[in-house]
Amino acid sequence: MPDSLRLRTKPLGHKRFALVSLLLAGPLLAPACRAADPLAWPVPPPPPISIDKPLLWVGLAAHLGSTPLAPPLVLESAQGPLELVDGRGKRLVGTSLKLGWRSESLAVPLRISRAVLGPFPSYEAASLVADRWRQQGVAVVIAHPADWEVWAPPGTAAPAGLKASQLSLRLLQRTGLEALGPKGAVALQGPLSLRAPAGLRWAGGVFKGPFRLQADAYGSWTLVEVVPLERYLLGVVPREIGAGAPAAALSVQAILARTWALRNRQRFVADGYHLCADTQCQVYGDPGQASAEVRRAVAATNSQLLSWRDQPIHAVYHASNGGVAAGFEEAWGGAPLPYLKPFADGPAPFRQAFPLPLAKGALPVLLRQGQAAYGADHPVFRWQRQLTAAQVGQALGPGGEALGGVRRLVVLERGASGRVLALGIQGGKGSLVLRRDGIRRALRQLPSTLFDVAAAGPGLWTVVGGGFGHGAGLSQAGAIDLARRGWNVARILDHYYPGTALVSIESLKQGL
Repeated sequence: MPDSLRLRTKPLGHKRFALVSLLLAGPLLAPACRAADPLAWPVPPPPPISIDKPLLWVGLAAHLGSTPLAPPLVLESAQGPLELVDGRGKRLVGTSLKLGWRSESLAVPLRISRAVLGPFPSYEAASLVADRWRQQGVAVVIAHPADWEVWAPPGTAAPAGLKASQLSLRLLQRTGLEALGPKGAVALQGPLSLRAPAGLRWAGGVFKGPFRLQADAYGSWTLVEVVPLERYLLGVVPREIGAGAPAAALSVQAILARTWALRNRQRFVADGYHLCADTQCQVYGDPGQASAEVRRAVAATNSQLLSWRDQPIHAVYHASNGGVAAGFEEAWGGAPLPYLKPFADGPAPFRQAFPLPLAKGALPVLLRQGQAAYGADHPVFRWQRQLTAAQVGQALGPGGEALGGVRRLVVLERGASGRVLALGIQGGKGSLVLRRDGIRRALRQLPSTLFDVAAAGPGLWTVVGGGFGHGAGLSQAGAIDLARRGWNVARILDHYYPGTALVSIESLKQGL
């Protein structure tokens, strides 16, 4: 997935969200479980994406109205009136509309039952487990209630080596919507459509829409923008690589963002839309703020994407690979992909100095002497962090408490690029292992898994590493460097995704 240099916020904890789910459920009667019970609140899927006129349903804000006591939602027009129409045709008009949340009784109690695997640190990790379940003939759903989870019908046997928890609820209420005005509250029925001819002010920008306010799989609501693909890219490219990148790098980013969006269009299908607008997808902001250079890059690459076997590739990218690219299997596990191979990312002498797989002892040398790599001027190309036992234990949550105090950190396994695939954490009462993207998910101080760790005293470790992000696919710092060296778009793409084809959306033989 995209993994650029940006601030990240910690999602709502899994246990805390379970409590929120219970609050959403209203009064609970005796748990019940039937084969025909739905896995979640029923949500219609988003429409398929057309090749001729691709439209994305992008969730601008999710989990709205998590409880009837949640803050009201205020929708403001950039200029002129907004028009909101609810599911029964009720129409509201105003330059500012204030919506609140209400507890609504269900005419018929709803039973929700499911087997749950997770939480997982990323969609990619969840998807690999979902594929294992599908191979057993199980119909599964990938969802994002707080962290990523995989759902299956209740009582389904989990894949080997995994254990599923069981959830069974009988729901009597749900959180509904109401318009708040000077004359009081007016109940509304979803989904709501919203038009803003002059644009909707949101998240520090203005978005054109049209918009929808619709229920999700958890009993809360999502504000969705229906946005043409090419306009969506104007809001993504500058926030992922930076508006000041050279023209070739901007064009490369536009092609990858377009490819990634189409490849990942099923990411939030459980909640009735295609993609989110934050770091779980691609960061999307006001397209109107795009510079002339970004607009030229998007227009110059109109409808172009990277394909493999007539389908969009896994167009993953990140901020900096620290001088060595990771294979897909190093970042997330699963089968290697032929166009996402590990390699030393620099000129021929650099590649010759650091052949892959990295030999034992080569990583410290790479971290000290890797300045010949492409993108070495990135601010997090090299980094150092101090970890204390208390910090590690706190980051692990309940798992850290069960260890009885962290006493040792040890690298158990590395990939071909030198990245840590398994990090052992030993305590006074037990031990646990963090794997792949789960390492950075837990130890958020670490910008990447390309690191060495050494004891620096009792309960203290020094971590020295390189790069920012998962390391697979395009290094944005590398692309910027190569563009400045005069590389064109095709050459940069072939460097990071060898064997792929640059094609138009319309040429996809199997469609979308």
